Amino acid sequence: MGNTSAPTNKQQSGDELSKEELSYQQKHKPSSSFNTREEYLEHELQIMAPKRWRPNLPFRDYRFEFEDTIPAMAATIGKIVMVGAIAATFAGSLGLDEGFILENVRYELLIVSLFIILFSGFLLPTANLAGTHGPLIPLIPIVVAAGGHPMAFGLLIGVFGLILAISKGGSMLANLTSKGVCGGLLLYLGFVGTISQVKKLFAWAEGIGMSHIAFIVIFCTIILYALLEHWRKRWLAVPLSCLLGGTLAFALGAPFEFHTGPGLPNMNPMYWWGENTGWMLGLPTVESFIVVLPFAILAVAMWSPDFLGHQVFQKISYPERTEKVHMNIDDTMTSASIRQTFGSLLGGTNFTSSWGTYLVPAAIAKRPIPAGALLTALFCIIAAVWGYPMDLAIWQPVLCVALIVGVFIPLLEAGMEMTREGKTTQSAAIVVFSSALVNPAFGWALTMLLDNLGLIGCKERSSKLSKMSRWIIPSIMFVVLTGVMALVGLLPGIPAIIPNLG
Repeated sequence: MGNTSAPTNKQQSGDELSKEELSYQQKHKPSSSFNTREEYLEHELQIMAPKRWRPNLPFRDYRFEFEDTIPAMAATIGKIVMVGAIAATFAGSLGLDEGFILENVRYELLIVSLFIILFSGFLLPTANLAGTHGPLIPLIPIVVAAGGHPMAFGLLIGVFGLILAISKGGSMLANLTSKGVCGGLLLYLGFVGTISQVKKLFAWAEGIGMSHIAFIVIFCTIILYALLEHWRKRWLAVPLSCLLGGTLAFALGAPFEFHTGPGLPNMNPMYWWGENTGWMLGLPTVESFIVVLPFAILAVAMWSPDFLGHQVFQKISYPERTEKVHMNIDDTMTSASIRQTFGSLLGGTNFTSSWGTYLVPAAIAKRPIPAGALLTALFCIIAAVWGYPMDLAIWQPVLCVALIVGVFIPLLEAGMEMTREGKTTQSAAIVVFSSALVNPAFGWALTMLLDNLGLIGCKERSSKLSKMSRWIIPSIMFVVLTGVMALVGLLPGIPAIIPNLG
């Protein structure tokens, strides 16, 4: 009789524990056992158990799926474009030729591939890929005019980033940012980015005397995106939009030809930091580090809103019980800082941040970070060695629609999703307003302070915060960020406090 009794609580907890201890391989089920592809992908997210600072291996800890190629493709296009923009800005300010731009972009594609494999694909599978810090591009001429050295700039970014990561400052600031502030930030970035890419496409079309091409390409992209939304296939937006934009533009008579052939860049760091080769600057001096100090502080301070926006987009797109595979802000800062330090020592152009053109499409496709990361590394290597894909990726009809549908429109959607419930609209409006006044980093810091003080947004949330979270930390962040911007002349209408830096 005793053997037929119901299981005890101890037995039940033991069963639950053993179920939790099952490996990814044991929990995995073939896609054919699910009713829909989406159910299969969501199950994959729920059963993964990423390990920090321990080997995470393909097929043992995660699988490759067709959907992983989408963020990898978008990320590769974004990387070529963004690193090219930084290299071109430095080249223009330092008087370097176009050969420097092409060779250093190739070099950076190979450098980043190594660190993608090491961190996001192997040791830190919840660390987003270390991408490019786009908001720094307007600062580069100011840095060069002040006598700043790119190696000194990059090394200080790496050091400050590691300090923030080790102290877990990034995740702390993320936790202090309300939904209203974050949603407003996403709305601003999405809107400004979309408008910017539309203008760039029209400027390109006008430059070749075919303005109608831009209208047709964008109109057809809108229809395609709407259909993909209707069919619940939005994760296909990047490759199909790129194919549509490029094909339409070429069919309508837009000129295009390949220029960049196969090859490898110079892999010797001493070549890049020679006085008569590469950057033609030699090695930095102590003064070089002093000059770039405020810019490096500003660069790392701008990481938190950038990282937070990407993490929140992932949280919105993923199903429940997938917290283990969410992007970890502190791990992302760690990998980005290490990648920045070594990239600068090797002679690369890139200044790093969270890789938005990877994570946003990956979240839409409901895929975790590691598998797509390895494919991104592979695609970057192919693009660098083969050369021809670099020409295609930077062709405006392909580039603009890829960024619009792959990054900026999804950011708009996520921002609207975050601000439709609760007392979030006030904070969202203020962060948009203040971002337009200076930049998104200023808007984030100011609105986080006002929101946590309870002057705007949800008063109940503010009243539950500790004194440290309510005003001390947000005040310090705002003062430091605004002070550094004032030093380098980034506050509109106010001259730089230190004239050499303005």
